[in-house]
Amino acid sequence: MHKFQIDRSLRYRVAVALATFCIFIVGTLCIILYFASDNIEEAHIEQVIKMEMDHLVHRYSKHSDFNSQIGSHLKSYVIRNMEEELRLPAYLRGLNPDYHRIYYGTEDFHVLVRSIDEVKFVVAYRITLHKQRLRELRLLIVLSWIVVVAIAFVVGYLLARILVKQVTDLAERVNLLAPGDIQVGLLTQPDMDEEVAQLARALDDYQNRIKRMLQREQEFTANISHELRTPITTILTSCELLVAAPDLPVRSRHRIKMIEAAATRMGEQLQALLFLAREQALGVIETVAVAECVYDAADPLMTEIFRKKLIFEVLIAPDVVLIVNRQALHTALMNLIRNAVQYTQHGYIRVEFNHQRLSISDSGIGIEPAYLPLLYERFFRGSTQGEGLGIGLAIVKRICNHYGWLIEVDSTPGQGTTFHIIFP
Repeated sequence: MHKFQIDRSLRYRVAVALATFCIFIVGTLCIILYFASDNIEEAHIEQVIKMEMDHLVHRYSKHSDFNSQIGSHLKSYVIRNMEEELRLPAYLRGLNPDYHRIYYGTEDFHVLVRSIDEVKFVVAYRITLHKQRLRELRLLIVLSWIVVVAIAFVVGYLLARILVKQVTDLAERVNLLAPGDIQVGLLTQPDMDEEVAQLARALDDYQNRIKRMLQREQEFTANISHELRTPITTILTSCELLVAAPDLPVRSRHRIKMIEAAATRMGEQLQALLFLAREQALGVIETVAVAECVYDAADPLMTEIFRKKLIFEVLIAPDVVLIVNRQALHTALMNLIRNAVQYTQHGYIRVEFNHQRLSISDSGIGIEPAYLPLLYERFFRGSTQGEGLGIGLAIVKRICNHYGWLIEVDSTPGQGTTFHIIFP
């Protein structure tokens, strides 16, 4: 089930910030207009009634016998006696001189009453049109606020694209950089804004520091590799010469073989450690016979397998091949088979290949479930049984990640473990 994820990009945040600013400013203005419009309408109504009252009094002073006019919304009356008072609509009778607001049924009237020389003047104004206009104005204010917010978000999003374009361009250039692409001012451009240029200069400086660190590390590992490979090669050469001697005693020949095996294993561990340090390729991609590679990887371990009387099975047809890095596959198999031999005291070790899945199974002590998350950590050992530095599975994991292989494990404590390497 996919969950809604909020966009955390800088462009989105700039757009939201601009929209929020517009919501606050325009919203405040709309709220002021919304509530002020009522007072404005009230003042306008009072002004209309007062002007009509002044006009009514003025006409009466000029022509005392004129007849007041009654319209659909504005009504004016001149009351000279009680008879004329009784002819008024019921909601206007008996009002004292003042400003009145009268609700009659569904109608709302504003009434001004004035008395001059015992003559009462009444002006009544039905404000239905004013109320309708006020509702329309308030609706227009709310809709305008919504439209302005929407426009502000869209414009802000488009404007943010311009504002963050230099940052995205810088990110693209950084992404295209290779470790060796180190030049002074490589990321800094003359047309950059000052803040972006400052970031680019910081990245340039950081890249230079990384380059210097990588150079020191490569020089160190190269020197270490040379200094360690030379004595190992000397030991292996000497072992070959000694074994070739015809009069060599059997016991001495056996010890020389042990020295040769230990030196070979040391060379393989050195190569694996260098791979962990540099993540360099272990060879070229070629067509590899899987069964042959399995036997080559297991060959240094056959003495231990025979000593423990384990059954070693390779259930792979000779014609099964993979297009992979042979040395990488050999190193991964050698570490997995060595682990299986170390942690299996009786039973079997079985290697199978089906549907691009290479499986190495054993009947050993198994792996505790609590140890599975830490299985590929460097120097982690889930048991004190056996020898090793705890880097074998870390090497296998790094090789699989480097070449795009997938590694899985099935294990039951006390019953055995199966590692699967799945090839793309």
